[in-house]
Amino acid sequence: MSTSTTSIEQLSINAIRTLSMDAVQQANSGHPGTAMALAPVTYTLWNKHLKYDPTNPSWPARDRFVLSCGHASMLLYSTLHVAGVKKADGASEPSITLDNIRNFRQLHSPCAGHPEVHEAAGIETTTGPLGQGVSNSVGMAIAGKWYAARFGEMFGYDTYALCSDGDLMEGIASEAASVAGHLKLSNLCWIYDDNKITIEGDTDLAFSEDIPGKFRALGWHVIDIEDANDLAALDSAFEEFKKTTDKPTLIVVHSIIAWGAPNKANTHGAHGAPLGEDEISATKEVYGWSYDKFEVPAEVYEDFNSNLGARGAEAKAKWDADFAKFSKDNAEKAATWSSIISGELPAGWDADIPTFPADAKGVATRASSGKVLNAIAAKVPGLLGGSADLEPSTKTGLTFEGAGDFEAGTYCGRNFHFGIREHAMAAIGNGMALSGLRPYVSTFFVFSDYLRPSLRLSAIMSAPVMYIFTHDSIGVGEDGPTHQPVEHLSAIRAIPNVAVFRPGDSNEVGACYKTAMQLTDRPSVLVLTRQNLPTLDRSKYGCPGGSAKGAYVVADCDGTPEVLLMGTGSEMSLVVEAYEKLTAEGVKARAISVPCLELFYEQDAEYQKSVMPCEVTARVAVEAGIRQCWDRILGFQGEFVGMKSFGASAPAEELFPHFGITTEHVVEAAKKSIGK
Repeated sequence: MSTSTTSIEQLSINAIRTLSMDAVQQANSGHPGTAMALAPVTYTLWNKHLKYDPTNPSWPARDRFVLSCGHASMLLYSTLHVAGVKKADGASEPSITLDNIRNFRQLHSPCAGHPEVHEAAGIETTTGPLGQGVSNSVGMAIAGKWYAARFGEMFGYDTYALCSDGDLMEGIASEAASVAGHLKLSNLCWIYDDNKITIEGDTDLAFSEDIPGKFRALGWHVIDIEDANDLAALDSAFEEFKKTTDKPTLIVVHSIIAWGAPNKANTHGAHGAPLGEDEISATKEVYGWSYDKFEVPAEVYEDFNSNLGARGAEAKAKWDADFAKFSKDNAEKAATWSSIISGELPAGWDADIPTFPADAKGVATRASSGKVLNAIAAKVPGLLGGSADLEPSTKTGLTFEGAGDFEAGTYCGRNFHFGIREHAMAAIGNGMALSGLRPYVSTFFVFSDYLRPSLRLSAIMSAPVMYIFTHDSIGVGEDGPTHQPVEHLSAIRAIPNVAVFRPGDSNEVGACYKTAMQLTDRPSVLVLTRQNLPTLDRSKYGCPGGSAKGAYVVADCDGTPEVLLMGTGSEMSLVVEAYEKLTAEGVKARAISVPCLELFYEQDAEYQKSVMPCEVTARVAVEAGIRQCWDRILGFQGEFVGMKSFGASAPAEELFPHFGITTEHVVEAAKKSIGK
């Protein structure tokens, strides 16, 4: 199996392999086999085809490369190192140093066990949970198509994703592939490592799909490569992808995991464990590798610099010249594109957020949400999105002139139809956000369970995706407990770095959107009602602008209150009614709206105490969900009015009394808390 050769291509490929082997061995942890097998793929793609300037790794028009099989992270780190990718645009320091690689999987090294997007330039997304990377890549490809359609071809790019058997077994990948095929995303290329190995053994244990046939049925162009070491075939396949203009491309690459290892090649033992020093030495002999551990020959750096580096620098220089001309001829378009890419909100973006008059009957917050969303999106050109087949119910359609639908062939619309694919929808949203857009995705709140892993990754990546969830409680009514979220508020609030908003009336909806749009370091979740809610008279009750601090006083007593009444969403009106009843009875109460617990906890202690004085231990929280996330505020003496079980099928107006979520029960709970 000797590969001893003097060719620069093989030398560079083996540099990627040996760096990966050595790093995993030194860490005594990791997955060396895939990196060894697929080094020819990343070499060919990066050095011969990728539109990428290593000295400007955040160039917006660059091609994207996603390592979806994130367990093979050393393949990416080794490639970034030998490719000479810099730490930032114009920087001299490398993104990944040899010392970083020597400290693979160690604390403070950017070479984490799985790629993490903000750790180093060249890592386009956080991968690890299988299926996520390829799904993110669909969002990136969508963004590339959208930029090209809206502003011109020079703003588009191609997206490549390297995936494994495990990626394609995950259901999310099938959802995302279906979306990509339907949209005919010809700028998307998945490279499928068909090595037939998983942790348990051969894929035949659990996987016998005809992947090429499946993807052809999904509307993809499929190319088959018999040997991952066939550089000419790889080169030809990438050229064929770039010439395919009517569908996405799947390149099936048949590889041998841990290729070159005399004893562990083609075994699952090379998937998730170091090879061992003896096997590494024997493998390096097969490669004809005579260099020290972690050593990269100077010729390898020169090879990438003279190919990828030179090609990328030329492409970037041409793009800069073209953009200068474009800016001169299309100043408004150029300014719009620049504002989207920078993430800056345009001047006056919030000027048209509607104010809703006091109304005892009111409207559903999903309905007022639709009005607020349209008012903002009309002013913020990068705000776009859609729902998982529920737009008529979630009210998330953009209806202003020029919004349009994102469709195959045109690609310039701002309304997306994701189909009944909640999980892929959220992962696609992550890919769009990582590409500079401000996407929103929407479904019924109960189906947040279906996309929770992608929402969690939004939080990990600080991706400002907006999640718009409607039908937020037992207020769903007749559809019953399968459609009535109960534990979901606590479950979503449990994810770090997520801002969960549950506005109590239509004016709070506007205030919550305004706050959410300014949060660029985390996802926002808006949880909205199906049923109508009273719109408070804000000349009598507190200004909804207090929503920006997470909680604020809606109505108060003179002096120190005896009891604090706290509510969110549809239960905020119950808190106000209970406040009025208690006040009439001579009880000193304070009504507090808590649209976002996370933001309230971020306020300074002085503000928190001004809203919820520490000395007032009699407290009642009211929410049509479970108590779990309220214990920090309620303490030992607090009472909770909410759910302790799943819901039931009946009209909403019957369910709230049935489960004890009423003004009377709030009053009763307040008196009980005072008496403790």
